[in-house]
Amino acid sequence: MFSEATIARFAREVAKFPSDQKQSAVMACLAIAQQENGHVSAEAEQAIAEYLGMAPIAVREVTTFYNMYNQRPVGTYKLNVCTNLPCQLRDGQKALEHLCHKLGIEEGGTTPDGLFTVQQCECLGACADAPVALVNDRQMVSYMSNDKLDALVDLLRANAPRVV
Repeated sequence: MFSEATIARFAREVAKFPSDQKQSAVMACLAIAQQENGHVSAEAEQAIAEYLGMAPIAVREVTTFYNMYNQRPVGTYKLNVCTNLPCQLRDGQKALEHLCHKLGIEEGGTTPDGLFTVQQCECLGACADAPVALVNDRQMVSYMSNDKLDALVDLLRANAPRVV
């Protein structure tokens, strides 16, 4: 299921914990699997469960709890928009709706060209900067007015990898 390099990375993560607690590496192993495959499939969850000696449902619980694990393929740019209460009070839902409208997709959808996936998420921990979004689980963007959202989409589109 996984390359030798991926198994070696799993082993390095497991080595950080006492031998009877290797399941503590589940989040790192899920992240590594996602880096290799672009998302965490049911098969990857099963393989990680076997590798760590865990029940498959325990791995599934972690995958489904955190929005950083993609349970299906996503676009080149995954845009998570916070819709928790503080962001809601500062137009978080409107920001999500604006992005979806601009890109012509529903929440949770991916553009036909595979470039963007837009989804709502829970608190990103930047309530004072609301509304906020997270690009590819790495880059936080704050105070996202419609104009700033439009500029973000345009910038990402302009910098997207070109398929030849």
